[in-house]
Amino acid sequence: MHHFLITIACVMALSWATPGLADAPFIDPADDHKHFGVTADILFWTPEQKVSGFRNINRLYWTRGILAGDKPFPLPYDKVDLSGLQFEYEDTVVTIDDYVRQHNVAGLLVIKDGKIVYERYELGNTPESLWLSWSVAKSVTSMLVGAAIRDGYIESIDEKVSDYLPRLKNSAYDHTSIRNLLQMASGVEWNEDYTDREADISTMQWDTLSVFEYLRRKPRVAEPGETFNYNSAEIYLIGTLLRSAIGNNISTYLSEKIWQPFGMEFDANWKLSEKGGGEFGGSNLSASLRDYGRLGLFALRNGRLSDGTQVLPDHWMAASTTPSKGLAGYGYLWWLRGDDTYAASGIFGQAIHIDPVHKLVIAQHSARDVASQASDRVLQLAFFRAVTAALGD
Repeated sequence: MHHFLITIACVMALSWATPGLADAPFIDPADDHKHFGVTADILFWTPEQKVSGFRNINRLYWTRGILAGDKPFPLPYDKVDLSGLQFEYEDTVVTIDDYVRQHNVAGLLVIKDGKIVYERYELGNTPESLWLSWSVAKSVTSMLVGAAIRDGYIESIDEKVSDYLPRLKNSAYDHTSIRNLLQMASGVEWNEDYTDREADISTMQWDTLSVFEYLRRKPRVAEPGETFNYNSAEIYLIGTLLRSAIGNNISTYLSEKIWQPFGMEFDANWKLSEKGGGEFGGSNLSASLRDYGRLGLFALRNGRLSDGTQVLPDHWMAASTTPSKGLAGYGYLWWLRGDDTYAASGIFGQAIHIDPVHKLVIAQHSARDVASQASDRVLQLAFFRAVTAALGD
């Protein structure tokens, strides 16, 4: 076992899987049903409602299963003692326990060179717990678009969205390409302020027809591809476009292209827009932390299976992690860090951080208090970089 210390002093060592911290909303999974919130208010759930709800999406919403195979991609252990990890943030020394407590982290997994070096669960979670990914699923959807291109279902991401979704003909989306949607640069007006109950993200009805009717009425405010504007509703368009192109459900395609052949350990869920309805292209995957980690490894391997089979186009991940014109920090539904690292990121602290240089994947489940706050994101990235520095080469 390796040992190290960052900055000043060592803190008390923790066991490999530490019980819930004193001031975190630890909830026995057997009592989850006592804390379920109103589904329509998911963005405004209490901490207890988040913990219970995020790990029980299939009990609160209509979902389709994503079946795992019977041969999990191996994740051997090579434990590293991270209990002494500390780093400076805004003139304050932050320990790993401080970080976990402040961010209501439910699960933290660090994979280095294909081996688990650190794994920790809090708030009542276990390795088997499924957890709502939020917009981590956007990056998964990006990979599925790549798979559909390799399979010949989609010719090019420069095709027009309305060619696949005729309901959007004669709307602002008539001039928007698949590439524009992948880069969050459609040029169509949208407000995604998670704290504003009057914002588009909170007021739109999320059933299939309502999404299309709502978006087709939105005006254009910029030329396609020019301006970044984060829009989760457009991921629904990508999901519907993908479903139309492949002639199948996203959940089935994900299971057949990645989940089973790459060797995910646990079944997962994909949320539907309504009973028997469409599948959103983002914010709706519910999966285990270890399979978050495996998704990171799949990306790190450029979409190749253990036997070398290429699932994604040869240069898809390179293109996906190339800065876009609208925002240098964004690719094809992946966040770019400007230092060769990139991430799938979801509100309330969900993350898959990928570092190709150090062959490192950090996966996180969280129930942070605020959906999306700049200071939280900065602290999270500082923590991930501290972990990277601690592990070295």
